[in-house]
Amino acid sequence: MNLSGLIGQSFGSREKFLEEQINQGGDKVRLSKMFLPTLREIPTEAETISHKLMLRAGLVRRTAAGVYSYLPMGYRVIRKIEQIMREEMNRQGGQEFLLPVLNPAELWQQTGRWDVYGDELFRLCDRQGRNYCLGPTHEEIITTIAHNEINSYRQLPQLWYQIQTKFRDEIRPRFGLMRAREFIMKDLYSFDRDEAGLHESYMKMHEGYTRAFTRAGLTFRVVEADPGAIGGKGGSHEFMVMADNGEAEILYCDGCEYGANVEKAVILPTKHEDIDFRQLAERELVYTPNCRTIEDVGLYLHHTADKAVKSVIYETEKEEYPVVLVLVRGDHQVNEIKVKNLLDCLYLSLAREEVVNQVTGADVGYAGPIGLKEKIKIIADPWVYEIIDGECGGNKTDHHWIHITPLRDFKNLDIEVADVRMAAKGEPCPRCGKTLNSARGIEVGHIFKLGTKYSESLHAIYTDEDGKEKTIAMGCYGIGIGRTMAAAIEQNYDQNGIIWPAPIAPYHVIITPISIKEPEQKQIAGEIYTRLGKAGVEVILDDRDERPGVKFKDADLIGIPLRITVSPKYLVVNKVEFKVRKTGEACLVDIDRVVDEINAFIEANMIKI
Repeated sequence: MNLSGLIGQSFGSREKFLEEQINQGGDKVRLSKMFLPTLREIPTEAETISHKLMLRAGLVRRTAAGVYSYLPMGYRVIRKIEQIMREEMNRQGGQEFLLPVLNPAELWQQTGRWDVYGDELFRLCDRQGRNYCLGPTHEEIITTIAHNEINSYRQLPQLWYQIQTKFRDEIRPRFGLMRAREFIMKDLYSFDRDEAGLHESYMKMHEGYTRAFTRAGLTFRVVEADPGAIGGKGGSHEFMVMADNGEAEILYCDGCEYGANVEKAVILPTKHEDIDFRQLAERELVYTPNCRTIEDVGLYLHHTADKAVKSVIYETEKEEYPVVLVLVRGDHQVNEIKVKNLLDCLYLSLAREEVVNQVTGADVGYAGPIGLKEKIKIIADPWVYEIIDGECGGNKTDHHWIHITPLRDFKNLDIEVADVRMAAKGEPCPRCGKTLNSARGIEVGHIFKLGTKYSESLHAIYTDEDGKEKTIAMGCYGIGIGRTMAAAIEQNYDQNGIIWPAPIAPYHVIITPISIKEPEQKQIAGEIYTRLGKAGVEVILDDRDERPGVKFKDADLIGIPLRITVSPKYLVVNKVEFKVRKTGEACLVDIDRVVDEINAFIEANMIKI
């Protein structure tokens, strides 16, 4: 046989092979043969919309508290999200690794996180008594590879990532995949020569994340954030999917691009007007029986909360200031993250009753900055100094100071003034001064500039052009894959079930014959199914012997973007019904135009950037 004959035979065999694969695959995406355990009732264990719908739609099942098994339909969504993330990381120059779940304790001890990370770290011993943890994150492992393998400036920059299972021993796992003990995460780490290189890598990841979440069909905001347990002081942003049921509050400005997690949001300093102290009454210590709270004091003295100085005493692990007094205005809340960052402390907890008694000489509820029994560090939010003729604790049980004006009465006290309160909707934007709005969001991605936090402790260095050793500058960039799936549901659902964005939908089309027992419907549905399969469309055939209402409810619950209904009343005019899950719009389409119309629908709904 000549070469052309061999080539012709080869291509013919290939086509036959593909047809056989389509047919075999087709059997697996007929609902009668799929494992899809949908539920009619809402599971009692479920709290959030996404948790309820993932259980009802047969996407996941709970194995233990905070531990879930992904069922076939749910895992298809996970794989699609992973693939989008993988493509966007590769686009930015990322190289994929797979790092071990089991982390040796000594690496975490080198960075200091073995003790610092706290009870969320799953710890275990092997049979030789060596300590390990299950990785909640992989800075230690990846930085050790950099330490061992990178030695020259010529090897930098590097972008290394993985998609891996992580473990955190959450004290109260909840909200399904939102706050789990075992979860899938995409984490990338950047290695650069200096801060300029780190910033370039950081902006690459900012772009990559923006592209990835846009391609996934999600509405999101990028907001300034606190780095938390990961650490680093160079910069941090969260990618928040907007959802009414979101666990986090964000503040944003419509006048500029400013946005921040409520715990990170900066508050503009106050501008004090000139005050004629001669017109003000002198402070006075008065009897305030059983008034331990701002509300109690306000009722007793007939003052509003914005007239009070709220005094909160904390304990830290710092030798130089083991006890700290934080002052905010009575209608404001202390932002403990800001306080921790200001003090550079690891632990910050409300002071025990005996500590409060010791430093104030009074019961809990009567603390204030004037007349403390022991010298402790005092921090005041600048908005405290707006108060004129207000009150504060008297450091004497059942007593408060009245006629307090902090600009006058605190001026001789050793007080550090700093932004330590929680921002709120209605505050002025710190960039442009316009009013901040608030919204709820779900964190799905977080990027950090780590700087040299880990490279210093693990001695990840390189030699520059002049032969000098320098420490590698690092960044860390994480995406919660399961959280992204849950967030997509929280943002896209109705009373009937999930409404998947097409790019991450488990399948794009479901074909629903009214009665699979009717020969004509069965034949037409099967032909459309085969044609779509050969055209590369991700399609399910609902060939179950069920009532039409049951099939329609399941299709809506699962959230397939487009339903094709094969009905006898449409077949008489050689048409089928198309119904769009997102809008509910329906139209009739000629049977011989189905493939073209489906391809046009998918093309219009698959987001390309």
